[in-house]
Amino acid sequence: MSDQTVFTVNDMTCGHCVGTVRKALEEALPGAEISVNLATHKVSFTGDRAVGEEAIKEAGYTPEAA
Repeated sequence: MSDQTVFTVNDMTCGHCVGTVRKALEEALPGAEISVNLATHKVSFTGDRAVGEEAIKEAGYTPEAA
């Protein structure tokens, strides 16, 4: 099992944001386990940390190490 990365994404503020972030990660990391929690602004995923971080940035959000 690959390591899980957790980011805090404070500019993710609504359900649409959650969907955008999830879709970006699904496209960047096919088959990854992805969890997006709007209440805590936490995004976690398995797979390549750098690829996931870049996908979140490209979706227009700011991932910070949790």
